[in-house]
Amino acid sequence: MRPDLLNPLFAEVESLKGVGPQVAKQLAKLGITRAVDLLFHLPTGAIERVRAPAASPVLLGRQVILDVTVREKRQSRGRGPTRIHAVDGEGNMLTLAFFNNGGWAAKQLPLGEKRTVTGKLEAYGDEWQMVHPDVTEPGKTEPALKETVYPLTEGLTSRRVRELVSAALERAPVLPEWIEPSVVAREAWRDWRTSLATIHAEPADGAARKRLAYDEIFANQLALGLLRQVSRRRRGVPLRGDGRLTDALKLPYALTGAQRRVVQEIRDDMGQEAPMLRLLQGDVGSGKTLVALLAMLEAVEAGAQAAMLAPTEILARQHHATLLKQLDSLGVRVAILTGREKGRARDSTLMGLADGSIDILVGTHAIFQDKVAYRRLGLVVIDEQHRFGVSERLLLTAKGTSTPHLLAMTATPIPRTLTLTQYGEMDVSRIDEMPPGRTPIETRVIAEERIGDVVDGLARHVAAGGQAYWVCPLVAESETSDAAAAEERAAALALRFPGQIGLVHGRMKGPEKDAVMAEFSAGRLAILVATTVIEVGVDVPNAALMIIEGAERFGLAQLHQLRGRVGRGSAKSTCLLLRGSTLSETGRARLALMRETNDGFRIAEEDLRLRGPGEILGVRQSGEAQFRLASPEQVQELAPMATQDARLLLDRDGGLHGDRGEAARLCLYLFERDQAVDLLRSG
Repeated sequence: MRPDLLNPLFAEVESLKGVGPQVAKQLAKLGITRAVDLLFHLPTGAIERVRAPAASPVLLGRQVILDVTVREKRQSRGRGPTRIHAVDGEGNMLTLAFFNNGGWAAKQLPLGEKRTVTGKLEAYGDEWQMVHPDVTEPGKTEPALKETVYPLTEGLTSRRVRELVSAALERAPVLPEWIEPSVVAREAWRDWRTSLATIHAEPADGAARKRLAYDEIFANQLALGLLRQVSRRRRGVPLRGDGRLTDALKLPYALTGAQRRVVQEIRDDMGQEAPMLRLLQGDVGSGKTLVALLAMLEAVEAGAQAAMLAPTEILARQHHATLLKQLDSLGVRVAILTGREKGRARDSTLMGLADGSIDILVGTHAIFQDKVAYRRLGLVVIDEQHRFGVSERLLLTAKGTSTPHLLAMTATPIPRTLTLTQYGEMDVSRIDEMPPGRTPIETRVIAEERIGDVVDGLARHVAAGGQAYWVCPLVAESETSDAAAAEERAAALALRFPGQIGLVHGRMKGPEKDAVMAEFSAGRLAILVATTVIEVGVDVPNAALMIIEGAERFGLAQLHQLRGRVGRGSAKSTCLLLRGSTLSETGRARLALMRETNDGFRIAEEDLRLRGPGEILGVRQSGEAQFRLASPEQVQELAPMATQDARLLLDRDGGLHGDRGEAARLCLYLFERDQAVDLLRSG
């Protein structure tokens, strides 16, 4: 339960003076619904003004405060600006131009009256000019010489946000220090509240900004440390297989050295009473699924059940089909559970899990619903880990009578900093070696105006018996517009390739998607037009050509994932990146790197540098740790330091007990990482 000291900060913004429903609605567009959100809505910079008696060349381009007397008003015909001529204290003529709301300007600036105007001083021919200056009466509220500037939305001004931030700051208590004293001394940091007040007054104060970023990262690392500590304290069941199933498994090829190393790390973990918490990273096509299969067989040999969680129904059904083919002859019983399973089929699966007759369950989120009970769940495998957050990891591991072992996998190589800040409670294994025989995919960047040449090349590829993917661009945040783009492209290609086009997108029902995928997998369709629903898991060895339209709109790691859908057979594979005519420097760098390398780990590091941790896959994912105060660069710089600090607190300073521990508890609640406190309490 949140400490009372912090409750005023978590009150709704309507509790602040002057915030009614309309202002609350505007603030909500900025993600501000509580007082604490205002405090963490940091300014982007400041406007500095000069108070001057008159206009002069040295003030050109600067924000200037001048007292003027209005001499003449001119309203242009049509849509031209209203121009009001005034003189400053030394008799210089100054034109005040208003391109809209001329009536308001005329009322604010009556003829013969003195007014104070504030704006950017510019030269307009031989005259001085201000466009849309602020206007006040002399002697009334004087414009501030320095004003902070905030990210805004329609209807809100920086001045209004400043007033609200000031009201929220009055609620901010002085909090005890949670950072290790030597770190505070070395960095010469002021306390949390002082740093917060400083940054809202002086946005350029680097020390205050760094301190606040560190606080947020520290809260995250401490929460992950507590999660690891609690997980290690829980009692699991050691699982040691006898080899009868893994020895009987007929593999078409030998394991790589990296796979053998990782399998041994997993077996060592599963043999311990402390539940395994391991993240398995491996590039596209490195053989992670086989490693997961061997881990699940180890659990089954030891008399336990295994559950495999996939982020999409397409991937879940593909895993299910693959496991059935590989394990049916071994007598291992595999079942599937997604939102689509209903009635008797679903009831039968639930009974099989409860009585232990099902050894391995594959599915989507449906596998950790309340009604799903396991007889002896020993291992949980989460595929495409980046789609799931810490809370979902916990939800699934809570399904066993004792805490099951957890293996999380991702084909999106994760930069070291992100591994630290998102999976800090886990041990990490890497498959850094590709199976022999996989040839690098040739990647080419082609301008979209050459799309006719691309379609001709596609026709030659199909005529030679090949299959291809055509991925349509991300149009907007909405899946609806992406689906529309895919439908339009499929219709256009169908004119050239009648009866050979399949279409899949996120708005289609599961059975529809499955039917199209089955036709494509069987080779009865030559071209699959799709949105990013095929980003993970789709495996059709005969498909050796990938065309990605609007490639500059995708993130690097997402492009790499999509490219990984080809290169799965013996044929030479090609990926064509169709780019638009307007290409930013970042977009150009991204596409150049894709052409240059197939190394997913290098691509991931570049993706972090170019896009930042919140968009590591080109779109924000729900499972990621989101930082509001810390920039990507600050996360990279400060995460190792904050991790060490959190470990010192947990290993040396008594955890959440004692003075520093109580302060750290406040920090967790302040940055809403308090799930870790609840975990500790439930033990």
